[in-house]
Amino acid sequence: MAGRRIYLVGSSGYPYYGDEAAAAAWLRHLAATEPDAEVYLDCPNPGGAQLFLGDLHPQVRFVDTLFRISWAAPTEDPEEVAEFVAQAARQPGFGYAHRAAGVELLHTADVVHVIGGSYVNEIWPRHLGVLAAGSALAEMGKTVAMTGQGLMPNSADGPLLDRLTAGYAVVDVRDAASRALLSGEAVTDTGHDLLLDLGEHVYDRRDTVSTMVSMQSDLVDEAGLEALATSVVETAKAWGVRPEKVGYVESIPGQDRVVFELVEAQLPGMRFYPFTEVWREGLPARRGQRWITTRESLHVAAAAAGAWGVAYPVRPGYDDVAHQDLLDKGSRWVIGTPGEGAPEIHGEAGFGSGRDALVQAKRDVAGRVYAR
Repeated sequence: MAGRRIYLVGSSGYPYYGDEAAAAAWLRHLAATEPDAEVYLDCPNPGGAQLFLGDLHPQVRFVDTLFRISWAAPTEDPEEVAEFVAQAARQPGFGYAHRAAGVELLHTADVVHVIGGSYVNEIWPRHLGVLAAGSALAEMGKTVAMTGQGLMPNSADGPLLDRLTAGYAVVDVRDAASRALLSGEAVTDTGHDLLLDLGEHVYDRRDTVSTMVSMQSDLVDEAGLEALATSVVETAKAWGVRPEKVGYVESIPGQDRVVFELVEAQLPGMRFYPFTEVWREGLPARRGQRWITTRESLHVAAAAAGAWGVAYPVRPGYDDVAHQDLLDKGSRWVIGTPGEGAPEIHGEAGFGSGRDALVQAKRDVAGRVYAR
C-alpha cells in the first residue's frame, strides 16, 4: 500500500542552522514513522535543501512553489498578500503561471504542514502567504497544520491570523507572545521544532572546547556588530578563558563569520566551526560548556545539551521575545546587553529536569499532526 503524500513548508536551504534543524527533525520523524510516504519540502532554496536534507527521508523532494507565489504578491499589505496567495493556491496558474504545476502537486497532498521557524512575521511580510495557502487548502478538505511558528513581530493582527488558521487541524507556535496573537483554545506554544529531534546524532561527539560563541551579522547594523564584538572579548576576559579554549560556531555561512573576524586578533587560537562542519559532524555543544550567542536556535540546542549560556538579543520584538520565552520555559541562561560583558558567575545548566517535558510536548504535537 502506497504511503501518504506529505507536503512540508519551511524556510530551508539558505542555509541557517535553526531552519535546517527544524526541517531535519521532521524528516527524521517521518523517516521513522512513515518511510513509505512521498514527502515534499517547499522552501526558498530547494537546491541547498537537497544538499543538507536530501538523505534524511527515502522519498523526499524539494520545491519552492509557495514561497515563489508569496514573493509574487503585488504588495506587502497583509490582507492583500493573504488574498493573492490563497487564490493562487486554489487556482493553478493564478498570479504566477510558472508555478501552476506546483499548485497542481499541492492539490494532491494528504497532509500540508507548515513547519517551525521565525519566517512568518513583519520582517518578511510576504511569507504570511504560506499561512493563507494553508487556509485555502484546508477549505478544500486537506489536513493542514502549523507547528513551532514564531510570529513576532507580527505581520498580521490577531483576527487575520485567526481567520487564516481557523481550518487548521493543529495550530502550534514557538512562544507565548505568538500564542497571544491567536484566540483559539486549542492553540499550543511548544517551542522550537528542533526539540522533536535531540538524539546523539544532533551533537558533535568529538572533544570540544569549553566556551562557544556564535554572533550574527544579519539584522544588525555596524554599531551593533561592534557591540557584539565587544561583548565577546570582554566576556572572554572576565571569564579568564584562554583563546584556544574558545570555539566559534557559524550558523549562517559568511554572515556569522563577520564578528569572528572582528575578534579573532584579540582571541588568537580561537577555533572556527564553519557551518558545513557543524552540519556534517553535529553541533559542538555539551554539558559543562558556556555559550555566548545571539541565535535562539543555538540557545535551544545548547541548553538541551546541558550547557549554560548568555543570549544577546539584537532586534527588539524579535529574538528578545524568543530568548525570554526560553527562559520562561525553563532555560537557566541569562540575557545580556550587546556592548556589555556577560556575568562572571553562571548558574545551573541547560533546561534541567524541564527538558524532557519540552521534548514530550513536541512529540505530542507530532502525534496530532500525523494522526490517521
